[in-house]
Amino acid sequence: MTTTAATSVKGVGFRSERGPVLVAVMLSTALVALDSTIIATAVPSVVRDLGGFSQFPWLFSIYLLTQAVTVPLYGKFADVLGRRPVMFFGIAAFLVGSVLCGAAWSMPVLIAARAVQGIGAGAIQPMSMTIIGDLYTVEERARVQGYVASVWGVASVVGPTLGGVFAEYLDWRWIFFINLPLGAIAALMLHRNFAERVERKPHKVDYTGAALLTIGCSLVILGLLEGGVAWAWGSLPSVAIFVVGAALLVAFVLVEKRAAEPVLPLWVFTRRILVGGNLVAVVVGAVLMGLTSYLPTYAQGVLGAGALVAGFAVAALTVGWPISASLAGKIYLRIGFRDTALIGSVFIIAGGVLVATLGATSSIWSAAIAAFVLGIGLGLAASPTLVAIQSVVGWDRRGVVTATNLFSRSLGSAVGAAVFGAIANATLASRFANPPAEVAGKLPPSVDATSLVLGGHADSPVATFVRGALNDATQYVFVGLLAVAVLSVLALLLMPRKTEQLEF
Repeated sequence: MTTTAATSVKGVGFRSERGPVLVAVMLSTALVALDSTIIATAVPSVVRDLGGFSQFPWLFSIYLLTQAVTVPLYGKFADVLGRRPVMFFGIAAFLVGSVLCGAAWSMPVLIAARAVQGIGAGAIQPMSMTIIGDLYTVEERARVQGYVASVWGVASVVGPTLGGVFAEYLDWRWIFFINLPLGAIAALMLHRNFAERVERKPHKVDYTGAALLTIGCSLVILGLLEGGVAWAWGSLPSVAIFVVGAALLVAFVLVEKRAAEPVLPLWVFTRRILVGGNLVAVVVGAVLMGLTSYLPTYAQGVLGAGALVAGFAVAALTVGWPISASLAGKIYLRIGFRDTALIGSVFIIAGGVLVATLGATSSIWSAAIAAFVLGIGLGLAASPTLVAIQSVVGWDRRGVVTATNLFSRSLGSAVGAAVFGAIANATLASRFANPPAEVAGKLPPSVDATSLVLGGHADSPVATFVRGALNDATQYVFVGLLAVAVLSVLALLLMPRKTEQLEF
């Protein structure tokens, strides 16, 4: 029976069994991370088989949406039922969604199946970090969380490549069917090596609060994801979605104040250490979104690098993050969580400066170095803040605070996607609306600049113009990324320098 070496309540674990549990957690995380990116390069094959080209962006949006809005719910369930059943439910839902995706016969069916996958992913992500918080000591958590975080970076490189291989040489449906054996292995390893003792007592489920939180967050995140894409920001649909979403969240707060067992206790928004840590998570999510979304586009569209080389530039982040996360565990034992994270924020800002200075004459090595420095900063900032909020609460509240932190990161990604996407699209639209005479009339009606540059017209006047426009767009995005990086310092200053066990 596995028990926790990190806490004296709920179980004591044999350290020799933690290795298989960690491998299972990383494998489960890999499933979630890969399916966030693997479908990108298979979209042409999917559309050719199923049609629905105008609907394919929903394959990404619905996955992120259902994943994000369910995270807080799973955090509460984990503190009531235990981590084990929630993790198994997440893996099962994810694999059911994978089967449905692989068997989809139309684009709407595939979109619905991706929603099911997202529901499963919403359980896997917070449970992975919560289980680590249970099994590992404060000294060990940053290093181990660095391993798990590196899975996401590796997936950002491996996912698109693997998706292209499956789509070209096998069938795009194998993108989803490959999840079945991997998920089964993860579930079996957890079943054999991870057990917990949970104190069973009657609970009152806050169904009203859960419904208001889920629908309200869904509308707000939907508005952020699709604003400026599916509809204009100031349009009636956009305004209505935000107004209704905000109203439901206000109603949620009122309900939670009276609930016997709130699904998301309001105390997570009233303690400085929790608020500061969650705001750091928002910044981390936004920075990750900006870097992983636009650095490959810059490398390929502006520098002319191949997809593999561009992927290696992003992969530099996955090298920096686990290295710094491993060191963070030793540093925060000496100087504290907040000061360690402040050192990380210096690296985040330095990496943001390096990214913001990238231009048309920069090298791919410059991009990789910038990503590496950002990775160092994110590891030093994200890991200590998550360990800090886990360490100030007991077992029965650790699931909620961990899930809230990861929900904050998802929200940061959604906001980052909306803001950086709006910056890039507005810049490209402005440049395409006023082209020079030699390319006027030769540009397509869309601003799909990357496909033009990579479409075999590298020496044409059109490609040269598009490359310049794309350089401007990515530079503005990178400057925005730097501005977000500066906010990490303000968020960290909200955290107390010394952490103490919270009293309730």
